[in-house]
Amino acid sequence: MKINASLLDPHIVAASIQDQISLDSPLERLSQNTISGQEVVRLLQQYGMLPQLQRELMIDAELASIKCTTEEIFNAYKAFYHHQQINSDRDRAIWLERNNFTLSQFEQLILRTIKLDRFKRETFGNKVDSYFLQRKSQLDRASYSLLRVKEFHLAQELFFRLQDGESNFPELVKQYSQGQEAETGGSIGPHELSIPHPTLAQKIRSLKPGQLADPLQVADWFVVVQLDKYLPAQLDEKMRGRLSEELYERWIQDKLKAIKKQ
Repeated sequence: MKINASLLDPHIVAASIQDQISLDSPLERLSQNTISGQEVVRLLQQYGMLPQLQRELMIDAELASIKCTTEEIFNAYKAFYHHQQINSDRDRAIWLERNNFTLSQFEQLILRTIKLDRFKRETFGNKVDSYFLQRKSQLDRASYSLLRVKEFHLAQELFFRLQDGESNFPELVKQYSQGQEAETGGSIGPHELSIPHPTLAQKIRSLKPGQLADPLQVADWFVVVQLDKYLPAQLDEKMRGRLSEELYERWIQDKLKAIKKQ
């Protein structure tokens, strides 16, 4: 059989095609800044990143009218340099190269951070107190002892044994409890009361430290619980920051929903 010398080896053909694909890939076009806006949108949709872009553009529209003072800008640079351990122009150049930022983009990042901080403070700062009161029952924390079983009569028997001092939680949990609390001897928390099942959380709120509750049905379980310690939430600076972020995130989600309806 005569072999056509012009035919290429299949491996060479495959490598050639792969090189062509690589040279003309979206990544290559993006790095060369030749990618079209239409393709960028398509890729953002493909990778589920379009909502994030919409979010950031919506935030920028809100921040556009905010003006920053020289002192605010200076303090923002100072805080950023301290956090990133930037002590010289060379350190900054290294940071810019490592994070693929131009100097102009870096300056915009600092300015945006200042504006966003002020926006949150001015928009949500005076709403935190009332929001805290709404959320307090969920923000309060508690530590408690718990065991759970599937049969009511068993739960009642274990309750009486605890009440009479015949046994303690670690002993009974180890022997009878069928939940994850068996790994901790029944001891749970402290954690916020938004975490337990609402029925259990409501019961815990009604107890005093050291008080044992009657067997309680929670979903498919019968639960015996004793409150060990109750820790009311405090509106300190850390909590203020957290609640301000919650209000900010709710505001963003409401804005995005409104955009989708347009």
